[in-house]
Amino acid sequence: MYSFIKVKITVLFAVLLLVVGCDNNKNNQEPDYSDIKKDALVIKHAQGEALFESIPKKVAVFNIATLDIIDALNIPVSAVPQSNVHLPDFLSKYSDKSYTNIGTLFEPNYEVLSSINPDLIIAGGRATDAYPKLKELAKTISLDIDSNNFLASLTERTRQLGWIFGKEKEASKLIEDFNQKIDQLKPKTSTAGSALVIMINGGKMSAYGPKSRFGFVFDVLGFQPATSFQEAGRHGNSVTSEFILSTNPEWIFVLDRDNAIGNKEAQSAQQVLNNELIQKTAAWQHNHIVYLDSTSMYIAGGIQTYSRLMDQIAEALQESSTNQ
Repeated sequence: MYSFIKVKITVLFAVLLLVVGCDNNKNNQEPDYSDIKKDALVIKHAQGEALFESIPKKVAVFNIATLDIIDALNIPVSAVPQSNVHLPDFLSKYSDKSYTNIGTLFEPNYEVLSSINPDLIIAGGRATDAYPKLKELAKTISLDIDSNNFLASLTERTRQLGWIFGKEKEASKLIEDFNQKIDQLKPKTSTAGSALVIMINGGKMSAYGPKSRFGFVFDVLGFQPATSFQEAGRHGNSVTSEFILSTNPEWIFVLDRDNAIGNKEAQSAQQVLNNELIQKTAAWQHNHIVYLDSTSMYIAGGIQTYSRLMDQIAEALQESSTNQ
């Protein structure tokens, strides 16, 4: 049980509602927890709230961003979606047959889930719409990360997983190391010049700015946006090579969606960008086009993903400084 909480349940509610209440879904009726044990744990999540009176032992995870954090905390997992799932290298072990395959990222295999009888299902992400059916099978939570408040949301989700699985100290250390990496990098990014984040999919380009799905380089690291967009848009803003040249960013950070999902037939991001218009940009001329780990960024997106992203950006900035 959760021996680290030594307060009466009324106090517990007051504390947790303040700490983890930002995802409160007003459309959900508040459950009645009047008979729960005094050392139980209530977690508010993106699609409701859940009561924990013991640490879950058999866990099924659909949200790969959450799996990213779970893996960093060394929390055991029993089941993950494996059908048509292209995982980043650092999560590739979850493709092994030792983990039960529970469907795709979008479509759970309810029959298999029912047969393994999990203690906890972690939904959210691409499985958000499946939540009503999943919660009929087992306790289900959705620990999505809010791109509009990325750092606070990522920190909260990491702490929540620490609370649920008795890994509070590990979660605190993980957050501390992550924030330290940000603090070390920000002085370099603030003077690095303007930046543009683009995703290439089927030969077409979309750009992302602050407060967007891939706004981390602006919102957290402090790169100056090369341009602004009226809408953040989950799918970005359609752009052309002419548009990119007109904004003339000092840095271009590139995600290759086709590579991320394992599509080998499409043109690579490098091929799409290798044209005379892009070659005129400051980013191209200073060798400041950075091809990100697209599978990690597009499929996962948890604390390990962004820690590795910072390592890649730090390396690119160091190389640029050395070559000047």
